[in-house]
Amino acid sequence: MNDETLKSDVEYELEWDPKVDAAHIGVSAKDSAVTLTGYLPTYSEKYAAVRAAERIYGVKAVADEIEVRPSGSNAKDDPAITEAILHVFRWHTRIPDTLQAEVRDGRVTLRGDVEWPYQRLEAARAVRDISGVKGVLNLITVRPRAKPSDVEKRVTDALKRSADLDARSIWVATGNGTVHLHGQVHSFSEKWTAENAAAAAPGVSEVDNQILVSP
Repeated sequence: MNDETLKSDVEYELEWDPKVDAAHIGVSAKDSAVTLTGYLPTYSEKYAAVRAAERIYGVKAVADEIEVRPSGSNAKDDPAITEAILHVFRWHTRIPDTLQAEVRDGRVTLRGDVEWPYQRLEAARAVRDISGVKGVLNLITVRPRAKPSDVEKRVTDALKRSADLDARSIWVATGNGTVHLHGQVHSFSEKWTAENAAAAAPGVSEVDNQILVSP
């Protein structure tokens, strides 16, 4: 697939995605790497735009240069953003109340300990959708209680069970609670599916996803 076709496909996908206002997003492509530029009113839209580009067949990398410019009802000061984060954490059943959030100029830093990787991801996902947020730095540490000796086997089995993956193209290595994923898949969707499957295994504290996307 040539770069011009890739650029057009990404543009169409951005226009198609109801979570993204593509009017202020620029797209360029070179050697199967896509660069997104422009601005959006929320970090949630920015995240959705990047994910939309990653869904396109032929895309091997996405450079995110989109700027978040909150305006109108999306414009919030740091105290208001902090209050909203605490409210979301308080009512979210999958996020423990041990986490802390620091907000500076709309950019959120998350800290604290959780037992499962999915809780770490869930916290970032919840913050991402809050008005006024311009970026999220996730420094939450996963400290699993379960420490099974067969983490590698559990992760490998989880990958094999996934209908959305060809597990034969992925191999797993583990050490000190970190799962290292290697291999090749055909899309970013498969890459993230593999990471989520690995993160759900007992005893996993971190996933180092080194899988290459090769359409």
